This record gives sequence, structure tokens and C-alpha cells, in this order.
Amino acid sequence: MATEFHNLQELRHSASLANKVFIQRDYSEGTTCKFQTKFPIELESRIERTLFEDTVKTLNNFYAEAEKIGGQSYLEGCLACTTAYLIFLCIETRYEKVLKKIANYIQEQNEKIYAPRGLVITDPIERGMRVIEISIYEDRGSCGSSSGSSSVSGSTAR
Repeated sequence: MATEFHNLQELRHSASLANKVFIQRDYSEGTTCKFQTKFPIELESRIERTLFEDTVKTLNNFYAEAEKIGGQSYLEGCLACTTAYLIFLCIETRYEKVLKKIANYIQEQNEKIYAPRGLVITDPIERGMRVIEISIYEDRGSCGSSSGSSSVSGSTAR
């Protein structure tokens, strides 16, 4: 395993991007926002399978919460219609609140679990909710010895 990093800034400044892994959306249960929990082989030497799966399952639970339709969603919709959607200039929707929780969770996971292992998760909202992107960083001193690691493997999507 590469040198351990202590925080995201140190990782981005002292390491170079070696590879990216993409976790695809799971459409097996319809079009709800859910990501595959299949463990990518590119991460085997970097992170434990259970940590990775827990992260993806937690993200899937957050997205399920965001898309859940209930009384608050109906109330927001009615208020939006009666105010010509001007209400959204004043209040934050439940969906937006959950997206903020997701961004905070990803930031926390990056700082505590992923960055020390040379990995960084990109918020899926930044990739159009199509994929979870995990960047793999190598110590600048050791990146010259692994010239083939900079290509995306055939098992990952773009």
C-alpha cells in the first residue's frame, strides 16, 4: 500500500492521480437513485470490502430518503404551485437538505477513511448522478514505477 495521507489537502498536494474507478448506477429495481455495491478489484489493496460496501449502502439509503414521497413533499409541491415556485427562493426543499447531508457524509468519509488510504470519493451530484467516482492517488515518489496504472481498466465505465 502507498504512503498514508493525513488529510485531503495533503493528499491532493503531495500525490498524483493514478487511476479512477467508477461505481455505476443499479437499475435492477427501477430508476430510483441506487448504486451498485460490487467491490471493484482496483480497490482491493486500498480498502476493506466491508468499509466500501458500508459507504455505498449508506449513500443508497440517503438517496432513498431523498426520493421518498410523503406529506412534506406534497406540501412543498402545493406551496410551489400557489406561489409560482417563488417559495423556493425562501426555503430549502427536503431533497436539497438530504443532498447536503450526502455531501457532508462524503466529506467525512473522505477525511476519515478514504484519504488516509490514498482515495477520494467525488459526490455523485458532480457527475450527474450517473456514477460514484473514486480517485486513486499514488505518492509522487512511487508513481513513476507504475506507468501502467494510469489507464482505466476494462471493468470500469467512463
